[in-house]
Amino acid sequence: MSKTYHFIGIKGSGMSALASMLHQMGHTVQGSDVSKYYFTQRGLEQAGIKILPFSEDNITEDVELIAGNAFREDNNVEIAYAMKNGFAFKRYHEFLGEFMRQFTSFGVAGAHGKTSTTGLLSHVLKNITDTSYLIGDGTGRGSANSNYFVFEADEYQRHFMPYHPEYSIITNIDFDHPDYFESIDDVFAAFNDYAKQVQKALFLYGDDLYLRRITSDAAIYYYGFNDTDDFIAYDIVRTTSGSSFKVKHEGKEIGSFHLPAFGRHNILNATAVVANLYVAGFDMDLVAEHMQSFVGVKRRFSEKIINDVTIIDDFAHHPTEIIATLDAARQKYPIKEIVAIFQPHTFTRTIALLDEFADALNQADAVYLANIYGSAREVDHGDIKVEDLAMKIKKPAKVVSVENMSPLLDHEDAVYVFMGAGDIQLYERSFEELLSSLTNNRQ
Repeated sequence: MSKTYHFIGIKGSGMSALASMLHQMGHTVQGSDVSKYYFTQRGLEQAGIKILPFSEDNITEDVELIAGNAFREDNNVEIAYAMKNGFAFKRYHEFLGEFMRQFTSFGVAGAHGKTSTTGLLSHVLKNITDTSYLIGDGTGRGSANSNYFVFEADEYQRHFMPYHPEYSIITNIDFDHPDYFESIDDVFAAFNDYAKQVQKALFLYGDDLYLRRITSDAAIYYYGFNDTDDFIAYDIVRTTSGSSFKVKHEGKEIGSFHLPAFGRHNILNATAVVANLYVAGFDMDLVAEHMQSFVGVKRRFSEKIINDVTIIDDFAHHPTEIIATLDAARQKYPIKEIVAIFQPHTFTRTIALLDEFADALNQADAVYLANIYGSAREVDHGDIKVEDLAMKIKKPAKVVSVENMSPLLDHEDAVYVFMGAGDIQLYERSFEELLSSLTNNRQ
């Protein structure tokens, strides 16, 4: 327990979750990052985990280095210093692959829905038995005595290849990360390779044609709404507090469940969790009991009310996710105007999926767009601008700046849905300040 783990890029969502988990297990943890505020740092600060500026001085003999995937020798002084002076480091996924072998581990993979599903599975399991977990929203829990470990398995750059979990859910396969994957077949090949590393059982969404092609030595169970699935969700009732449903397996009802969330995708994610825990031998009454108290994960349909105005914050940054988020907003607020505020994430994704983004955003009643958020791993060649997306959207669409969010005030009785994986929260915060100032001016 004497070693210190030093995280290079500790504010990354996976990195901060892993740091928190190791800290709770009794390890000494510190990290470095840029000074810009990121939503994960609050949890680190509350835990008393030291966040340092990037510096060669942080690399010493008595630390074990874990490096964020965005940082390389050519863009980070600590990586450059470590490589020049022979200090070994592991990437996040390399460290995690070795670390999880001490537990019975449950992976959650898929193009969309990973974080929400990991959050639900870890919430239910930790309330039944001692469980450690890592969620992609930047939260992690570590217990030195836990036998179970729940984690999110990310397909980008095939980062999930060091993982060999006992169980894994795969929610779907879709084309994303066009800066890395060449085609949907390339994405499928990555998931198929990952599936072959799962030890005991796989839980795959039955309506996904690519998932139906997955092969593995592990047992394969399909979940969904159809008779061709092994675990079937049925008798679905939407209530004011969420969704109620039953699940049957081999012709028999195995439980009745209530999830405090809206949208078809959330029922599917919950059915995957039920299926996995049923096969792993857990009591369905306990699963049902603890599912009811799930409050969601950060930046996944997170709601707040400012000056009687409902604001929803969501990580959705792919057309499939935008459709699911807007569908959930419609189901929860059927008589309100749904206003989408979206920030495209990466130039490569915006170019590759431009028409799909326009179609997805047409599910809203009005659309506001923030400038494209380019990632640290790409260069803007001027091939795409956010105005190009605005032109393709059939619903009213305007480009807004973080300095002036007042055009959003043109709507009455509206729900505002902020979506994106970049710094869309700066726009959201600007709008919240505008709403608050209106209240103060009235007083």
